Amino acid sequence: MPELSQDAERGRAAQPFGWAEVTGPSMVPTLYHGDLLVVWHRGRIRPGAVVVLRHPFQQDLLVVKRAAERREGGWWVLGDNAYAGGDSTDYGVVPDELILGRVRLRYRPRKPGQRSPFAVARWALSAVRPVFADRSASRRLRAR
Repeated sequence: MPELSQDAERGRAAQPFGWAEVTGPSMVPTLYHGDLLVVWHRGRIRPGAVVVLRHPFQQDLLVVKRAAERREGGWWVLGDNAYAGGDSTDYGVVPDELILGRVRLRYRPRKPGQRSPFAVARWALSAVRPVFADRSASRRLRAR
């Protein structure tokens, strides 16, 4: 289950943006272990959006999932990696008050082995990417 740093929660009331670090494989191929995320705390949640939330049973644990659909009582959230688990199929609908924010940007740090100019240039072109609400992924996830 991906765990995010507690810094995503710090300053939530004071600042509209925060950051979090991904650990775990549940959002592969969208997000990988070690990715840094910019989280918009005041963002409107839509189906397909990648969100940061508190785990319903362990509220000191922050997780990142895709908001698949709105249901009575909150959001049905799913990971992009069907084999990793740890989503609404395990714990049900997530109440709105546990959703902390919407992920806007992903920064993928450079790996230590990337030394050649070609590898560094390739990393530089893909290091920072926006994270969009992918409606096609949302439809695919609902079909699971």
